[in-house]
Amino acid sequence: MALLLDLTPLRSSPAFRRLWWGLGISNLGTQLTVVAVGLQVYEITSSTLSVGVLGICALVPLVALGLYGGALVDAYDRRKVALFSSAGLWVVALALAVQAWLEVDSVLLLYGLVALQSAGFAINNPARSAIVPRLVDARLLPAANVLQTIAWNIALTVGPLLGAFLVATWGYAEAYTIDVVLFTATLWALWRLPDLPPVLSGDSDASQGKRGFASVLEGLRYLATRPNVRMTFVVDLIAMVLAMPRVLFPAVGVVFLGGGAATTGILSAAFAVGAVLAGLFSGGLVRQRRQGRIIGVSIFCYGLSVAGFGLVLVWVGQGSPDQVLVGALVAALVFLALAGAADAISSVFRQTILQSATPDNMRGRLQGVFIVVVAGGPRLGDLVLGAEASWVGEGGAAVIGGLSCAVLVVAVIALQRRFLNYDALRPQP
Repeated sequence: MALLLDLTPLRSSPAFRRLWWGLGISNLGTQLTVVAVGLQVYEITSSTLSVGVLGICALVPLVALGLYGGALVDAYDRRKVALFSSAGLWVVALALAVQAWLEVDSVLLLYGLVALQSAGFAINNPARSAIVPRLVDARLLPAANVLQTIAWNIALTVGPLLGAFLVATWGYAEAYTIDVVLFTATLWALWRLPDLPPVLSGDSDASQGKRGFASVLEGLRYLATRPNVRMTFVVDLIAMVLAMPRVLFPAVGVVFLGGGAATTGILSAAFAVGAVLAGLFSGGLVRQRRQGRIIGVSIFCYGLSVAGFGLVLVWVGQGSPDQVLVGALVAALVFLALAGAADAISSVFRQTILQSATPDNMRGRLQGVFIVVVAGGPRLGDLVLGAEASWVGEGGAAVIGGLSCAVLVVAVIALQRRFLNYDALRPQP
């Protein structure tokens, strides 16, 4: 059926198929480890603040090295950059397993290993993303990105559950060791790829001679002259900074809907479930040409869905119920699933425009910018909605944030008609 997930990229490109499986399996292990590290830090310190510091340890290297990692991808063979950085990540995973087997119980060591892991991802992620357009035909990029989004969201849903189960059943050492084994799938997939040196193209030939910080600056100058590509970052920042509701979930589980931590986990999972469902029924959508228009509509719907989630909270009020308010919880889950679906659709087409409207030897640097935006935007959103919640409550913060997102994205796209009329058959940066 035309509405169902398009599997053509997996059938037509054995290299992409191996990479997709490899990354999907290893991402499962990565998310497993994220939960295991948090649980281990809490067991050692009995401090939620200490667990929160893990987020800073992960964010700072990712933002600091994201742009430089993209420059490395544009300067050297993408397969080799991805393979070497993946080998480094595998060593970090092995170190986590070793410290658990030896029962070192050092929070500072865990912080350091998480920071090293994040630095590796700052190089590895742009390389892996820049590889995909070389493995599939341009017309199949939306379908390929849908497949990657589904695999990521499955890992995001199943990985934490698996990590918590393994820690509770066996222990930290066994959980980390399983991550080491799963991560070898990425090494195998990258090893099987052909060499993928950057391809010179058009007006960016000069960039091939630049390295390091000069290369980063050239990538930023290039982005400043490419309105369609630049808009993919602008509209994502609008959504993530103004209307990312995850910071509200802990309070929602206790004060509004009942159920505490269990409800918080279910609310988080609803976002990923919506993204997976959107991917499973994306067959007709990936064939659409007006991708800028789809992004605009998706983020508009995302904002309205978050506002709808907020209205549920306003309607329920802060009653600190002893039992779960099932009806309100179902309504909240529906709105969050819709938000997750809209966000996934936006992500697929933003990534597609970035890949197809950018010359090959600029893709790494712009993927580096993408990493910085994706990592930094939600963190800023946590701060913005957290501050709003302290003034108008969690429900009011979600309503204001969602409506602000919807209104602002309409205003920004109205000022940039070129993005609204972006045609996938004639990609213009």
